[in-house]
Amino acid sequence: MPTLYTTIRRPLITEKGLNVKETEGTLVFDVAPEATKTEVKQAVEALFKVKVAAVRTSNVLGKERRRGKFAGFRPDWKKAYVRLKAGEKMPEYVSNL
Repeated sequence: MPTLYTTIRRPLITEKGLNVKETEGTLVFDVAPEATKTEVKQAVEALFKVKVAAVRTSNVLGKERRRGKFAGFRPDWKKAYVRLKAGEKMPEYVSNL
């Protein structure tokens, strides 16, 4: 079983991610590609001391990137939308925005 910090790599701090956090009570994370929904749920509950209602995951394909005549692809990655139970306090991992 992977550790908490290998399961959850980092929070996604984007305009869409912050909007979902404010309106739907959902956190967005970049997670390990082999992480399951159950592992993501357990990791979020242990790290932030909150109760999780649901987890949705999405596999994101890497984009093509070019450097002059050379082309390559960014690596594929996995995104997790973690919805907290009603009444849970939203963790503040974003500051100075």
